[in-house]
Amino acid sequence: MAAKSLLIVQHLDWEGPGQRLLAALLKGGIACRVVEAWQESLPALDPFGGMIVLGGSPNVDEEAQFPYLIPLKARIREGIAAGKAYLGFCLGHQLLAHVLGCRVGPLPQKSVGFTTGELTPAGMAHPVFQGLPPKFNLFKWHGQGVLPPLPAGVSLLARSAAAPVEALGLEDNPRVVGLQFDNHAAALDVATWLKHDGEWALTGSGADPEALAARAVAQEAAMGREFSRFMENFFHLIWGS
Repeated sequence: MAAKSLLIVQHLDWEGPGQRLLAALLKGGIACRVVEAWQESLPALDPFGGMIVLGGSPNVDEEAQFPYLIPLKARIREGIAAGKAYLGFCLGHQLLAHVLGCRVGPLPQKSVGFTTGELTPAGMAHPVFQGLPPKFNLFKWHGQGVLPPLPAGVSLLARSAAAPVEALGLEDNPRVVGLQFDNHAAALDVATWLKHDGEWALTGSGADPEALAARAVAQEAAMGREFSRFMENFFHLIWGS
């Protein structure tokens, strides 16, 4: 059995693991190594139960501008082939989709702020979403997304009016999941993102910064409980009880 440790891949110096993700790791007794992928080499996955890849500025096809995407994609492929767990948020979700043969491209409008997501029948049956309501709040911060149809072997797990693919999974390995939304980010993280990336996020998205920050505070407890349950499910898939 792999040690209770995960590799976390970070793309921006100000966008690390969100407060909810850090709390879930602490609660589960899960160690982690955070790698700043733009300036560090990725370690081998052997010591880890799997990897979590966070969001960031690059698009999946911008390898010339962000060369580190090449070895990162290779490591994702290696991990999947080895049966390792994988959880991607936002860009991490898009990179997983890209590696699995999905199309990733611009959405009609940036998806920034809060929206309601809906689990598909496959999502409701997936072990990682057990105990969660079929409709739940999503926190979003992206302009690109995964575009249907999905290739064989990849399941659509959740969708919303803002993005057709809010979550996807690998049919033959339930430990591989991508989430377009960033529910690992708590209200404190949302404030940080607005400070560092608000100009990009708010331009053309229709989002209001004050309303977004207030909504983050108002939804803190409910979204925190749901995210905690999600991560408990994910950890159980890797290591059991």
